[in-house]
Amino acid sequence: MNPSVSVIVPVYNAKEYLGRCVDSILGQEYTDFELILIDDGSQDGSGDLCDAYAEKDERVHVIHKENGGVSAARNLAMKIARGTYLQFSDSDDWITPDATKLLVRMAEDEGSDLVISDFYRVAGDRVSQKGDIDADGCMTREQFAAHMMENPADFYYGVLWNKLYRRKLISEHHLCMNVEISWCEDFMFNLEYIRYAEKISVLHAPVYYYVKRKGSLVSQGNSLSRTIQMKLTVFEYYHSFYKDVLNDEEYERKRLQVYRFLVDAAGDGIVGIPFLPGTKRLGDERAGISADAMEGNGILHDLYRERKLLERYLEAAALKSGMTVPEVTLLLYLSHSREMVSRKELADFSGISARKVQRLLQKLTLKGMIKQEEEQEEKNGKKAKKKEKAKKNKTVTILPAAKPVLEELAMVEWDYDNARFGGFDEEELIQYTQLSERIQGNMQRILSTGRKM
Repeated sequence: MNPSVSVIVPVYNAKEYLGRCVDSILGQEYTDFELILIDDGSQDGSGDLCDAYAEKDERVHVIHKENGGVSAARNLAMKIARGTYLQFSDSDDWITPDATKLLVRMAEDEGSDLVISDFYRVAGDRVSQKGDIDADGCMTREQFAAHMMENPADFYYGVLWNKLYRRKLISEHHLCMNVEISWCEDFMFNLEYIRYAEKISVLHAPVYYYVKRKGSLVSQGNSLSRTIQMKLTVFEYYHSFYKDVLNDEEYERKRLQVYRFLVDAAGDGIVGIPFLPGTKRLGDERAGISADAMEGNGILHDLYRERKLLERYLEAAALKSGMTVPEVTLLLYLSHSREMVSRKELADFSGISARKVQRLLQKLTLKGMIKQEEEQEEKNGKKAKKKEKAKKNKTVTILPAAKPVLEELAMVEWDYDNARFGGFDEEELIQYTQLSERIQGNMQRILSTGRKM
């Protein structure tokens, strides 16, 4: 049976970083994939390391070939790939544990031919998030091309590794990498692929760690004349793409924007990725986990692991929705609570301080996701006087604008349960449910004893 995804990694003298890359792929939450490692004539022992991984994991397939460049390596991998989707990685980069799951889920939920995601830009011990498209939902190729025209020489559009491709389109239209050039070859492939992609989706969660180590065109040994020729070749692809995608009238109207590519690509190589506001220390970009607490035993350790597991999935939902983890956490609690809640009850239920709950409610209100209405208890059939303290409750209504986030939160709950009950058979699940009901009953009985009425 063919895997859902073929992950392709060209390898050339990458022994120092290869382990991190491969481990991040084999450690994916999504497991229905094959990993194709193309050893492109490595001389540093990378090929032996690839073979070692293949011996340990049957999902790993290794091809050894004479050095021919990254494009030739990728072309070979695409020919032997069996997955419904293709995912790429460079051997000195790595991916987040939920990368393949999030990419595939979006492709299948929206019927996408291409999924493009945000990514992390890494330099030393600093990391920043990079994206370009703010729009949500599925786009046509024309809509995607309009976004790309605004920033044509950006890594976000040009590379392979922040995207998920449908292999059928590649094989049906005989698409491949151009082995004659060593600049923007990824971008040329993408332009050809997008010609046939009817639906394109944007994943706002960063799932890839890109480490800038590649040299400039000059340092790669290219002469000035060859460098110019390669850039003109790429521009011809780019120009031809817009001639096909746009009608004549629209093309004439946007012709100057199309030619802007030559200006943006005038530097030595495709536009780099400057550090952006919100740069963090590597390791702080996502919620950390205490190794000691992960290994420990006891009630507090169990509670810690449950909380961190839930946070892991909440974090992905927050990133995709352009929100913070506390915001989506509170929205999750609101979706499970009564309409009428006091701020104190909500704080107690969510484990968030009352002051922070108030700030988060204000933020969710400003985002148009909830509506708050305070109600004051009446005394003797009349409103309580201002000087008298009356009990205040807040009616919180979740508005239609929150629907996409609630759908993400439904997947969070599914992921959370799926992770906890991984490997359980039907009988074990039934037994667990029965025992859980007894446990919950015991806790409710004890907690309700002496409760204020």
